[in-house]
Amino acid sequence: MAQIRIRRMARYLVHACFLTMCLISPAAAEPVSGVPIVTGRSFNLPSKIMGDSRQVNVWLPSGYGQGGARYSVLYVLDGGLDQDFPHIAGLGQLGELSGTYETLIVVGVQSRKRLLELTPKAHDPRYLRAFPDNGGAPLFRRFLSEEVVPFIDARFRTGPRRALMGESLAGLFVVDTFLESPRAFDDYIAVSPSLWWDERALTRNAPALLAHQEPSERRLYLTMGDEGGTARVGMDELVAALGAHPPRGLTWSFVDRSANETHATIYHSAALDALRKFYGRTPNVTGPAPWFMIEGASPL
Repeated sequence: MAQIRIRRMARYLVHACFLTMCLISPAAAEPVSGVPIVTGRSFNLPSKIMGDSRQVNVWLPSGYGQGGARYSVLYVLDGGLDQDFPHIAGLGQLGELSGTYETLIVVGVQSRKRLLELTPKAHDPRYLRAFPDNGGAPLFRRFLSEEVVPFIDARFRTGPRRALMGESLAGLFVVDTFLESPRAFDDYIAVSPSLWWDERALTRNAPALLAHQEPSERRLYLTMGDEGGTARVGMDELVAALGAHPPRGLTWSFVDRSANETHATIYHSAALDALRKFYGRTPNVTGPAPWFMIEGASPL
């Protein structure tokens, strides 16, 4: 009798579960769907220089379609959709919303073989042994200057200034471009650059490279977290060289974030600070006040 009762109880539980499932709304059981969020436009740019195609991602201000205003352009290295483009594009939107810095066009340029594409040629035998595929920075720089920038200029209302931004190896590329091809861009933002590369060859040569730069209105923003070691030694060498041999017309700054940021945490906040420093303005001088500045509204 006990076994019969157990079997009856099991059947009861199975039936109860089935009835419960039938009573659940079909809509609640279906996967949740939504509308895709569009951040910008993504292009596949064939490159004769690189011998392949690269993803070039573009964020445009919301007001781009109205009027004929031109915008300065921020070129972001490691700018693929799975790299740094999405969060830096968010800073483009923040500038437009807050009015605290100039509204920009943000362009993300994909890198693939970062160690190859973002480094100057190594000469130290230890680096050559450890990293045989290196030294592609000049080629990648040509790709930016001769293919990416003309592609963007031909399709969008670009303004008077171009900025180049990158972090880590991309920050090394920014510094290398500033020293080797200073007229390629107007503004340079290097976040925790990997200045340890090739036993600091780039920063050891910085005084000579700076001495040969022609006068021009350029801006350079340098910052570093708590990396220490040869990365920090390289930064100290670069800062000393800039202090002793500043090219005429250059405005530069170094922000030490070693007390608060690591290599993994520094990028976003440093990028925001750099944009405020380079493109800052009085809030909302050209557009409507944000909601929290409207009379009667209370900030959360």
